[in-house]
Amino acid sequence: MRIFSIRGSGVMETDALPDRLPEQGYLWIACGRREFEAAQAPIQAALQAFTGTALVDLHISDLLNSQLPSHHDYTSQYDLLVFRRLATGPADADTPPNHGAAGQSARRGGPPILRRIDTSPVSCVVFDRVLLTVHPDDCRERDAYAARLVGTEAGSGGPDARSTGARGVPASPADMMLRLINHMVDGYLALRRELTRQLDHWQQELLDPRTRFSNWSTLLDARLALHQLDQICEEQRAAMQDWIESIKGWPEPAGAEGRRELELLLVRSRDVLEHIERVVHHVSRLEHNAETAVQMHFSAQSNRTNDIMRTLTALTAIFLPLNLITGFFGMNFEFMPLIHHQAAFWWTLAIMVLIAAVTGLVFWRKRYLARTGR
Repeated sequence: MRIFSIRGSGVMETDALPDRLPEQGYLWIACGRREFEAAQAPIQAALQAFTGTALVDLHISDLLNSQLPSHHDYTSQYDLLVFRRLATGPADADTPPNHGAAGQSARRGGPPILRRIDTSPVSCVVFDRVLLTVHPDDCRERDAYAARLVGTEAGSGGPDARSTGARGVPASPADMMLRLINHMVDGYLALRRELTRQLDHWQQELLDPRTRFSNWSTLLDARLALHQLDQICEEQRAAMQDWIESIKGWPEPAGAEGRRELELLLVRSRDVLEHIERVVHHVSRLEHNAETAVQMHFSAQSNRTNDIMRTLTALTAIFLPLNLITGFFGMNFEFMPLIHHQAAFWWTLAIMVLIAAVTGLVFWRKRYLARTGR
């Protein structure tokens, strides 16, 4: 568990829950899913002391569920946003022990980059002055953002304080949550180049007539994985849209500074939504490209088959008159013209070669014997 006290432009990390909230600023309590399950009672007591309310039982079940889709919920005291991350890492590392087989993430096939993408949920509970986030146990995105926030190396413990610029420190728990989600979304955007390169390699292999593509099961797994990612991104977008609608329903702040903070929060929320829509567009395009590559592969195979059948038909047409001639002279009659002539064989052979050459030349000029592709 990592606990951060944010006061203005200063950030301090502590090892234990404080007795009370700081006079100014807010708290960020970041813990793994197993840590939250083990420390559920003291966290609930701290939230009751800090905010005057604790988490409801249904929301606690949501925080412990490692298979929950992205969604938004709220009460009169806090908002709950569950966001399935898109990151590289083991998919079942955050499974609580008592969830059994239901907590195991489905194995994803396809290219290695698709098999490494983890879509475990990250849950954020936003109070007025407290942010509680529940992550997978090995959430590197949380540690990376925390390291950037406090200016220390990821994984270092103990108290550490640092004064930063006002632009670098979130102004509220909601702002902190949005920056953390934006950090996770941008992490997937950084994977686009590798994922696109691997799928482009498959497309080239599918369209190359010199190779025989046989890895159809892996390609099917890749298409299914991309379809699942598309569904996850749609759920993320729906959750963020619900969050934005919830912000619009907040009471109007009294001062000008409060109204500006609310407007900036809406701007940042829309920015996160725009990043998610970019991910949705990219995943949809990759899924469409994979489907198009398969269709083009079968079209190329059909074209090659048509070329082969056309060549065989042309060869059959060339030898058909030759078979007619040999069949004519092979008839069992006693008297036939030229049958006993001394040069009949050579005349017949010359006529057969001439017919074959003329027919082959005609078919070549009509491109019946020419290759249409590589």
